Amino acid sequence: MLKNRFIVVLLGLVLTGCITQPADMLGTSSVQVSPTDIAGNHSIFVATTRDYAKNTGKVFDNSRSSVLNFARVNVTVPKVHKTGQIERHKPGKPDDPLQFFTATDVVAYDTQPEFSSALSADIAARGGRAMIFIHGYNTAFDDAVYRMTQIAHDSAYGGTPVLFSWASGGSSTDYVYDRESASIARDQLEVTLRVLAQSGARRIDIVAHSMGTWVTMEALRQLAIRGDRNLGGKLGDVVLASPDIDVDVFKSQMRQYGKPDKPFFLLLSSDDRALKLSGILAGNKPRLGDYKNAADLADYGVIVVDLSKTKGADSFNHTKFADNPVMVKLLGQRLREDDGFASDRDVTDRIKLLGGS
Repeated sequence: MLKNRFIVVLLGLVLTGCITQPADMLGTSSVQVSPTDIAGNHSIFVATTRDYAKNTGKVFDNSRSSVLNFARVNVTVPKVHKTGQIERHKPGKPDDPLQFFTATDVVAYDTQPEFSSALSADIAARGGRAMIFIHGYNTAFDDAVYRMTQIAHDSAYGGTPVLFSWASGGSSTDYVYDRESASIARDQLEVTLRVLAQSGARRIDIVAHSMGTWVTMEALRQLAIRGDRNLGGKLGDVVLASPDIDVDVFKSQMRQYGKPDKPFFLLLSSDDRALKLSGILAGNKPRLGDYKNAADLADYGVIVVDLSKTKGADSFNHTKFADNPVMVKLLGQRLREDDGFASDRDVTDRIKLLGGS
């Protein structure tokens, strides 16, 4: 009986994952396009604990780096793009910027000061706003870049998009490797948040998904311990989407962080099959993204948004925050809020739109 249950869980994990379609980041398209031929062109700034790939087309691979690496990836979005989707060419097939998301250029920065200089210039040009996205389990580097691009494009975010990419194995069988990689990455995410705060950003929004929410909470916990939990007053919205965190661990993190000045937003769904499988692996302990006691979490300064009634494009209902067209647009409205931080009531009223209430 126990063996059969383990096989079911293992098969579930083989089918589960945030995104799985590893491929070269830089293609070899010969199709020439003009700005009028595409829907958007986005510069994604990258801080990563991944090592450089031997195949330069992949840019970064799934191995861990002992230092934080920096880059910028330019990605175009085709006019045929549909909100909530990531149009990708199949591995081995020609890439076509008229049909698919296409990475057109990658710039590597050898040092943090070089990265900070380029980042500061972009942030200044975009009005002093930055949004950092931390991806989840089973996410290859190219998948993370395209998801960041899709979120920035579909949400109509006008600030600087920054991807923090930790060394996920990019395979559904690498759950333990990913857990350990996430633990290693928390210090470097703290460093990245400080770099953003020192690069001229007057507001930094955080969007984290799945296992990436654990990395995020650990980094925020560390900032609190060091007496800088709000990044010098620059921390904006913190969105935890489908968090793969033990509920008791999260409460412990929040007790150390303290009740936030602005409520954190927790996006969950009762039909998130990925988190149910994760809970089974954890000894039938509920994951935060499958926890229904909103009143309990409210005591910690968390607003729970239930997306159970919304439809997701992922068969495991694990990425509704980004792949549901209505949700990602409403998320964008939330993130585009002007600088005057709203009152708790205003925040509550607006964020409830995400759940359709």
